[in-house]
This record gives sequence, structure tokens and C-alpha cells, in this order.
Amino acid sequence: MSNIFKTGLLLAVLTAMLVVIGGAIGGQQGMFVAFVLALAMNFFSYWFSDKMVLAMYGAKPIEESQNPALHALIRRLATRAQIPMPRVYMIAGDTPNAFATGRNPEHAAVAVTEGILRILDQDELEGVLAHELSHVKNRDVLISTIAATLAGAITYLAHMAQWAAIFGGRRDDDEEGSSPIALIAMAIIAPIAAMLVQMAVSRAREFQADATGAHLAGRTWGLSKALEKLQIAQQVAPMNANPATAHLFIVNPLSGRAFMNLFSTHPPLEERIARLRAMRV
Repeated sequence: MSNIFKTGLLLAVLTAMLVVIGGAIGGQQGMFVAFVLALAMNFFSYWFSDKMVLAMYGAKPIEESQNPALHALIRRLATRAQIPMPRVYMIAGDTPNAFATGRNPEHAAVAVTEGILRILDQDELEGVLAHELSHVKNRDVLISTIAATLAGAITYLAHMAQWAAIFGGRRDDDEEGSSPIALIAMAIIAPIAAMLVQMAVSRAREFQADATGAHLAGRTWGLSKALEKLQIAQQVAPMNANPATAHLFIVNPLSGRAFMNLFSTHPPLEERIARLRAMRV
């Protein structure tokens, strides 16, 4: 199953969950209210998340005169990907990592840590940056925003289910209402299911970015070797990152925390490396 098809299927599952839960709790009106509220929250996130996440990590813009080699590498990859040159930022810190953000290719930014520039050679860094520009090219920020909108609406409906259960599961469009026990079960299970599907969407996009990035760089071993180094570094010194932004980074910045690994937005690095090694570019 291709990653693109898998992403579409997972988004369809989230949509179906929204329709079913909304209909069970408040009919079309309840579903519509929840969706509008989630859409409003994620609309703000979509337009301003790049500025927010860059500020969160104290990222500073890097001018071409400050690091001409880094700019030249990103510009070459952006040209191959047929996207505009993104803004370039640096994050202070020894933990090696990188991420891309921006609502579309015309408003994209790539941020790298000081640590990643120190431990990766040119080919490995090219693989990492090709992966990040692939997220921009594939418009993964838009896809993740849609997934977040649907998951947010489902979570909101779950809270509505709790209140509906308290008042006997009564609905406006019928007299029987839904079972309070069923509503309570839905309130518990629905947010967890939505979170798991949302994480699956994120993991599918990581696999897709690995594949696109390998073709963009013209080789697979640069990224695979980089991931091996980053895996060791994250286990030794995990990044002090906000879990809400963990999905943006090329490797999970929360690695090393056993509980967080259960709910990781990233596929296992061993699987990503194995897939890259099996690819032919």
C-alpha cells in the first residue's frame, strides 16, 4: 500500500469517525458545531504555526553570508524540487535535529540545530535537508493540519458525549436518545482512536518524505547514514522539545523517553533505515 493511498485512507477514517460520533451525540448540528470550532483553531495554527514554532525554539535566521555552504546546498535541493528557496534558521544546541515548517512552498522555512551541522558530513546533511524539503514539496503541513482538524473535532465531540451521558444521552432529533453507557465508552475511546489515526498519518508522511528526499538527493545512503547517527545522538541526549511539535522534526526529539515512544509520531528509525537501504534511486 503506497504512503499516499495510506494517508488518504487514514484521513477518510477520521472523517467517518467524525460523522458517526457527531450523529450519535448531537445529530448534524452537534457534528457541525464541533467541526467549525476545530477548524477555527487549526486555521490559526495553519497560518501562524511557522512563526510560533520557530520562536518556541529560539531559531535565528541565517543569512547567506553567515553560512554560504548551507545556503548553497538548500538552494540546489530547492531547485531540484522545483520549489522556492525557503528561509533558513539555526537553533542553538548540541542535540542534532532539523525540521521544516510553513503553510506552503512559498512560505516555507528550514531550521537546523548547531549539533546537526557538527556531526553530519556533506552527503548526510544533504539527505536530511532533502527529506525536509520533501515535506515542503508534499505540502505535509496542510495534510497534518487537516488531520489535526478532524482529530480535534472528534475530541470535542467526545467531551460533548460526556455531558450527553450525564443528562441521559438525550438528542434533539429523537426521543429515545443514545445509551449513556455507550456515550461514556465513546467519550473514552474516540479521542484515543483519533490520536492513533493522526499519528499514523504522520508516520506515513515520514516514510513518504524519506522516499521523496532520497530521489531528490539522488542517493539513499546519505539519509540512511544520517538517521543512524541521529538515532544514537537522540538516545544519548534527547532534545528538550514540546510534544506538540515533535512531529515536525526529522527524528523524534523525545526519543529516550519510554512513555513517549509508545505514542511516537515517527516510525521506528530501524524501519526507516531498512526501507531506504532497500530502495533503488
